[in-house]
Amino acid sequence: MSEFNFATLARVNSAALNHRCLIRQTPEDFQVEEQLPFEPAGFGPHVMLQITKTDTNTDWLAKQLAQFAGVAEVGIGYAGLKDRHAVTTQWFSVNTEGVTEPDWSAFESELIKISRITRHNKKLKRGVLSGNRFTLNLNVVEGDKESWESALNQVQKEGVPNYFGEQRFGHQMGNLHAVEQWFGQGRKPKSRTKKSLYLSAARSWLFNLVVSERVQAHNWNQFISGDVMQLNGSHSCFQSEKDDTKLLERLKSFDIHPTGPLVGQGELQSEENCKQLEAVVLDSWQPWIQGLSRQGLKQERRAIRLVPTEFNWHWNEAGLQLTFFLPAGCFATSVLRELAVIEDASERIIQADT
Repeated sequence: MSEFNFATLARVNSAALNHRCLIRQTPEDFQVEEQLPFEPAGFGPHVMLQITKTDTNTDWLAKQLAQFAGVAEVGIGYAGLKDRHAVTTQWFSVNTEGVTEPDWSAFESELIKISRITRHNKKLKRGVLSGNRFTLNLNVVEGDKESWESALNQVQKEGVPNYFGEQRFGHQMGNLHAVEQWFGQGRKPKSRTKKSLYLSAARSWLFNLVVSERVQAHNWNQFISGDVMQLNGSHSCFQSEKDDTKLLERLKSFDIHPTGPLVGQGELQSEENCKQLEAVVLDSWQPWIQGLSRQGLKQERRAIRLVPTEFNWHWNEAGLQLTFFLPAGCFATSVLRELAVIEDASERIIQADT
């Protein structure tokens, strides 16, 4: 269990291995726009700032906001962490109750731009977002164009395996090695933040292994007996009946999706063949499962299939541009790996910094 290699996770489209491309040559090649599930109220103690940041860490920016506004860091809210090596637009809330509101234009810089300022009656909490809209430029594109077109059409029509992206596991899968040291050797995380990262990474890796097994079995987008299904766009799950014609139609139309386990306390929620498949995959990971249970995590489910919406592409002189929307918690890199073997130029920057 000490070797963690994201590349070994199964792909649906083996032709993707014959395609190559480069992403993030510049931050502008990877653009993300966050979508909230609500419109700010326009009043309240929390200033809402829609900020476009370039090559900037979300957590670092939140701390800078707190310092600039003269508030405690706990007074800053945001829905999710966004890629550093990118141009990302997201919302931040700043609790200005009891302090004089600053001139926000003075916070702007070459890398930080504020596009909208309003107010809301609640702090923006983690995870409260509908999803993210992506505009990605793929450069140095290699491989047969007709084969690329086939892969693009397949993603558009069938979706992709809903893997947690490689960034969930840290540089060189470091978060997973830390989990191994924790659950295998008793070396506990030094901070609450690290603990949360490691627990998330552990569950995500086990989920990915189950997804990979179902991709190899060619049933990642089909019913198997005992499947737990999830309604598209929600966390609502239910037990399926394989011979239910209406459910099969809903599966085909992307209204529902098969799920895999986010491991925690108690028994797997699946039954029959699905439970057997999951149990076989997870059997050798009992120290991790026990560790997750001891930390109080509950059994949950996550959709195995991801269907990008508004998925479009066009070729240009530099290569290929993709645009699409993904629900919260889903990864653009999981879409890209069904198209090509991706080289991430930002990894060169990380390695140069270490």
